[in-house]
Amino acid sequence: MSERPPLAQPELPETVAVSASAMAATNGAGSPVSPSSLRRAILVNLRQRGPMSPDGLATHLGASRTGVLQQLHALEQAGLVAHQVERHGVGRPRHRYDVTPEAQELFPADYDGLALGLIDAISVVGGDALLDEVLAARRQQLGFRLRERLDERVARDAPLADRVRELAVIQDAAGYLAEAIVDSDGTVRLREHNCAIYDVALDVPSCCTAEVALFTEVLGVEVVRESHIAKGDRSCTYRMEPGQPRT
Repeated sequence: MSERPPLAQPELPETVAVSASAMAATNGAGSPVSPSSLRRAILVNLRQRGPMSPDGLATHLGASRTGVLQQLHALEQAGLVAHQVERHGVGRPRHRYDVTPEAQELFPADYDGLALGLIDAISVVGGDALLDEVLAARRQQLGFRLRERLDERVARDAPLADRVRELAVIQDAAGYLAEAIVDSDGTVRLREHNCAIYDVALDVPSCCTAEVALFTEVLGVEVVRESHIAKGDRSCTYRMEPGQPRT
């Protein structure tokens, strides 16, 4: 049986940082092992090999049992690993650790590839007409959720600037690095400094058209795109035209 290739090293959040005393961990040669490297190695090994005891991890990684335990406790506090106690008759119970579902987010994913593959499959099955229908249905779903969240935070009859500010908060949380801008003349803009679906937007320009339509429907005003990341601009900027209401 061929040896399985190692998983890519996951990026760990700051919440798993531990004290400098964890530097006491050493490898088989006696040289220091950094806490972050040991934490990553622990996660990768648990993900590949399944539940393991601290002793088993220490042996496999060539690190001290004390160092491994320190990192396991830090990872457990962060909700990235959990342990079960196994009892085998007489003697001390055995603790076996494994990664939690929350740790999956630290490992590589290919959501862009999945999205593009689904879009291609939809086009093959039904052509551009079906793709437009699917995007329209998706826009309706997003629109419902956006309106619901906006209505929870600000009144429907609130000034446009207030609703755009709340929309910017929602978009920012979705990864768009968004902000609302109100000029001295009252012009309101939404600016997104990042495209959270960049690869998809490059391949399927209608996704960007759908975003303009989405903001138009949610805000009830005409929305004009002034700049476009997918076309090489630094941001996607949308100007709101309150004099052109839309239902």
